[in-house]
Amino acid sequence: MNNESTYLLRSWAKSPITRRSLLLMAATTAVAGTSIGKAIGVTAPVITQVLGRPTNSSIALSVLASQPVATYVEYGYTKTRYTGKSSELQTAPNSPAVFDLKGLRANSKVYYRVNYKGASDTKFTNGKQYSFTTARKAGSTFSFSVHGDTHPERAGKMFNSELYGITLANIAAQQPDFHIMMGDDFSIDPLIDKGQANQANVEKIYSTHRNWLTIATSSVPLFLINGNHEQAASYLLDGTTTNPAVLAGNARLKYYPLPAPDSFYSGNNTPVEGVGLPRDYYAWSWGDALFVTLDPYWHSKNAVDNVAGVLVPEDQAGTKGGGGNKKGGATPTATASANPAGNGKATNLWSIGIGDEQYAWLKKTLETSKAKYKFVFAHHVMGTGRGAVEVSTNYEWGGKDPKGQTTFAKERPNWELPIHDLMVKNKVSIFFQGHDHIFCTQERDGLIYQSMPNPADDTFSMFNSDAYKSGVKAPNSGHVRVTVAPSQAKVEYFLAARSKDTDRKNMSLAHSYVVKPKV
Repeated sequence: MNNESTYLLRSWAKSPITRRSLLLMAATTAVAGTSIGKAIGVTAPVITQVLGRPTNSSIALSVLASQPVATYVEYGYTKTRYTGKSSELQTAPNSPAVFDLKGLRANSKVYYRVNYKGASDTKFTNGKQYSFTTARKAGSTFSFSVHGDTHPERAGKMFNSELYGITLANIAAQQPDFHIMMGDDFSIDPLIDKGQANQANVEKIYSTHRNWLTIATSSVPLFLINGNHEQAASYLLDGTTTNPAVLAGNARLKYYPLPAPDSFYSGNNTPVEGVGLPRDYYAWSWGDALFVTLDPYWHSKNAVDNVAGVLVPEDQAGTKGGGGNKKGGATPTATASANPAGNGKATNLWSIGIGDEQYAWLKKTLETSKAKYKFVFAHHVMGTGRGAVEVSTNYEWGGKDPKGQTTFAKERPNWELPIHDLMVKNKVSIFFQGHDHIFCTQERDGLIYQSMPNPADDTFSMFNSDAYKSGVKAPNSGHVRVTVAPSQAKVEYFLAARSKDTDRKNMSLAHSYVVKPKV
């Protein structure tokens, strides 16, 4: 087995694993062909499926198999009749096939299955039936789901594989129209620290995560937010195609079908050398809501948060907890020897941010939308620090320097307003963020700041709680569902629990609230 497969099996070994839970987590791809796989009866090929970039008339389906197979997709609008059929594509362990299903009915539930045939097979085997929904029309009621930082590299400290499988199964059972992950889901920091950030190892990070995600993403389209630990970041670019940023950017696009600007999505039109369009920030409308994702990491010449090659304490062996300490997490050293660009973490946070081009796009997107609800997503306020409303007054987000002086006009001469004020002016309902590994609901100027829980933290902690001076807090782990209706949007935080977690119940409701339309 390769290093990542070994790591995955070791992480499973840290908690009781039954045949049922292993199969539930759809982790069979990683163990097929191994002694453990044979012992539990796993047979190849194993198919993982990730739905992405849904529109009113299309969707992308990424299919990955544990051995070379021919695949095709059948789909239709009832459980018993498939009216559409894709062409045949080849897929293999390191080569996903992406089916772009087009000409679909808007506002419709679509049923599908992936059929496959190996080289020695005489006929195709029918896969399991799944479904998804195309974009809703205005006035429709629908739901979407969100969770915060997965951090599978922190097994035993912040991540439990069984609990993650349960969270994803909970999401799949609720059948939201799509799911959004808030970043720090594909950390390559340990690889960089060990000098092992090559193409094969980076891709394995991204491909291995599919083994869990397929529990939900076979029926729930996925959107990804770029986080600081992905290291898909401009400061690492050095003109080569082997630097960590390029490797991470390409692996992300290879294994996950993300939106690029077209007639349905708007977003980043500027390519990254060695990657192409990074598909890092984008926006779309769905029902009565506008969805906007932001990214500072591909747009800052300095490290926005942690420096590649400098592990924070929670990444290091023998360290408990996540987010460093309760008040603000670990502070990386100023420079990192493993940083190819030689840049250290920025001390002047005016030197990091989303950039003029992304700001202009954000402003236009918010101003031109007539949606009843506007939801904005980013890994964190400015991409670094701890807290939400506590830091929302600072730098390009709020306009003030650390001394409380308003220096916005000088530092951002091409911007009309700080990001917070721009969102308030344009009636954004909720800003969602991850990074802090805590569920917390806060409000400033009528704008809700919603920090997201981890999905698989079996310590059920409230990391970085001291950074939040106000709001409703709740411990990890689980996911958030938002149900959007014409009259209100309801936000609900559902806990995840294993059978042995007797002090909490799976799918119990930790907190809920509603927001009303602002337009």
